[in-house]
Amino acid sequence: MKRTVLLFCGLSCVAFVTAQDYQRTDYGIKATVDAVDVEVQFFTPSMVRVVKSPHGESFKKESLSVVALPEKVGFKVGTKDGAIVMGTKELQVSLDTSTGALSYETADGRHLLAEKPAEKPFTPFDDAGDATYNVYQAFKLETDEAIYGLGQLQNGKMSQRGQVKNLVQGNVEDVSPFIQSTKGYGLFWDNYSPTLFTDNASETSFRSEVGDCMDYYFMYGGDADGVVAQVRHLTGEVPMLPLWTYGYWQSKERYKSQGETVGVVRKYRELGVPLDGIIQDWQYWGHNYLWNAMDFQNPQFNNPRKMIDDVHAMNAHMAISIWSSFGPATKPYRELADKGLLYDFRTWPASGTESWPPNMEYPSGVRVYDAYSPEARDIYWKYLNEGIFKLGMDAWWMDSTEPDHLDFKPEDMDTKTYMGSFRKVRNAYPLMSVGGVYDHQRAVSSDKRVFILTRSGFLGQQRYGANVWSGDVGSSWETLRKQVPAGLNFSLCGMPHWNNDIGGFFAGQYNKSWNDGTAPKNPLYQELYVRWLQFGAFTPMMRSHGADTPREIYQFGKKGEPVYDAIEKMIRLRYSLLPYIYSTSWEVTHRQSTFMRALVMDFPRDKKVWNMNDEYMFGKAFLVAPVLEAQYTPEKVVKVDEESGWNRDNAGKADERVHVDFMQQKSAEVYLPAGTAWYDFWTNEKMEGGRTVTRATTLDIIPLYIKAGSIVPLGPDVQYATEKPWDNLTLRVYPGADGSFVLYEDEFDNYNYEKGAYTEIPMAWDDSSRRLTLGARKGEYKGMLQSRKFTVLLPDGRQKAVSYNGKKVSVKF
Repeated sequence: MKRTVLLFCGLSCVAFVTAQDYQRTDYGIKATVDAVDVEVQFFTPSMVRVVKSPHGESFKKESLSVVALPEKVGFKVGTKDGAIVMGTKELQVSLDTSTGALSYETADGRHLLAEKPAEKPFTPFDDAGDATYNVYQAFKLETDEAIYGLGQLQNGKMSQRGQVKNLVQGNVEDVSPFIQSTKGYGLFWDNYSPTLFTDNASETSFRSEVGDCMDYYFMYGGDADGVVAQVRHLTGEVPMLPLWTYGYWQSKERYKSQGETVGVVRKYRELGVPLDGIIQDWQYWGHNYLWNAMDFQNPQFNNPRKMIDDVHAMNAHMAISIWSSFGPATKPYRELADKGLLYDFRTWPASGTESWPPNMEYPSGVRVYDAYSPEARDIYWKYLNEGIFKLGMDAWWMDSTEPDHLDFKPEDMDTKTYMGSFRKVRNAYPLMSVGGVYDHQRAVSSDKRVFILTRSGFLGQQRYGANVWSGDVGSSWETLRKQVPAGLNFSLCGMPHWNNDIGGFFAGQYNKSWNDGTAPKNPLYQELYVRWLQFGAFTPMMRSHGADTPREIYQFGKKGEPVYDAIEKMIRLRYSLLPYIYSTSWEVTHRQSTFMRALVMDFPRDKKVWNMNDEYMFGKAFLVAPVLEAQYTPEKVVKVDEESGWNRDNAGKADERVHVDFMQQKSAEVYLPAGTAWYDFWTNEKMEGGRTVTRATTLDIIPLYIKAGSIVPLGPDVQYATEKPWDNLTLRVYPGADGSFVLYEDEFDNYNYEKGAYTEIPMAWDDSSRRLTLGARKGEYKGMLQSRKFTVLLPDGRQKAVSYNGKKVSVKF
């Protein structure tokens, strides 16, 4: 239809020009440019969806990630200089009617991003017999603009500029075609097929193998937190996880009997070292032909209900390994196979025998299930529920959710799924498999929050109670260094729960042979493990796990020895921070915040931090600078990936015959971001930001700094997260700026908070008057503390006790 030019608020001055052809819709516009149909839909005043397709072709696109719907936002539309211009109070979008390229500006005219006209956005492609397209779109970025995201990569990069990366799910890389910029915008390329991301001097582009249309979302948040809020609105908000999941977890590959599993928990209780989670890894089901039977057929696990009850009796919780595949002797396999819901490509394990190396004369026959099928997800849950959940299991360790794909052949991608070829939907497999378990558990229980530890993730998975870990990474300093930017970029995609195997999964290079378990006695590994654990204490899940060697604290020595003491010190610090961590979790759920915060999130004006890959904020208060280089031992260059690791190729490469004095003092350089003052967490020394400082370190100390204006609650000394009430918390207040904090509490492990059963205690520090005000308590829940005490502590040692009964009270220093 014809539209005349409009003059309206929110756009720069618009002159009357020749009218262009376009159709206004309830949410945006439709137009055809150069044989390409273009539709622009406003989802919010600051977010638009762009869909392009060959002219006149019909298609149906159902997003797997997106849960939001477009909104009627009161946009204006007109034409200017050969462009169709749309505007809201937040965003201005222009469609060039000669090239079909879109550009984005803020409402006041500041340029954000522009498409680069594409010569061939659609290339015909035969996708396993279905006529479709390769789809491509390029954008033009400014030279000094930094971008983040793409999921979790192992490239060690903070900013993702200047690379070519094929985005496809793998064991140690979890991909999502999402980026966000230092200019305050985000871009989600809504495609699930293998996608080539390119950033060079001429373009920043996405090129996907399969797409009936080109489909992406542009969002303007103003800053990194704003972009995270936008992408969570688009793809799903984050539910609260149980308090206990933020405690310490112990695991290894693998505990071989229920007595061993329960014994680990008992040993921690005897030692008085805090513990909340124990994980049972694979083969509790028996041999590989029974792979993932979701049933305890291994005679070493002859009474699983008692195993779980014994763990619960010691006030701990348990997670168990479940997979995306099934052995041919299992009940789920038979039912799924009868319905054609299993894939034919090879997956882990390759052999049906447990001998090493795998005996391929006895192939396992294990097959991956079709997680895209609602019926298959129902079958999956049926056996999981009957075989394990009803026994009282607390959480799921969903392994191989990428899924494992051995001996890849191009024709494997032709495999038919419920939603088309595997190629078409390949990258969304973890989203569908994890979502299936979450949705089914929520449907049958509201008393126990869903918690899923999983090896792969895709944008939208944050809505499923999932914490993604970085896969079977090798035990090396270089790998440890790469985990920091991997977790930060994953978090910048809007998925806040991330962790990694403390100590690295493959530790065999620190053993004399791959299975003799000597690594905990090897000083080279001891130093690496302690530094990795210190980093892990400041991630959303503190979980020790790996192959080749045990990881329990008592394997590293005994109390009074430097390695043991350093491990225990960091576990206890983690528990003292639980009120801070759990309140931060509420900020994540309720106010779209983020646990692991790249420094650019809080200090965007300090360009020195834009590409900093070795420091970050944990919540809004803590600056964490983990020690990422060996200080006491030679740093061996070890290259291990998940394939060579499982081939046991990593044995005996790091000689332990070195003499080490772990009591020596070392040092590390730390950059303190500009714009604020900082306090050394350990000494309370105050210093100004915008400079690099040298911090003395010992094996049990890493550089930790607190931003001026922070209020940090510290909890009681406990053996498990809920052992003691938070009735006498210490509030550390760090002067130098005004600050605030909200202490959040609820019943800790059910969904009553969704019905309003929780409390918030707002706290505010006025720096000029040196006054801390505890505001009136908001909300209530069953069993809440009616009154309590706080001990307010300043860095100079002054402290005051405050009695609090839910009413506003203040204390002045």
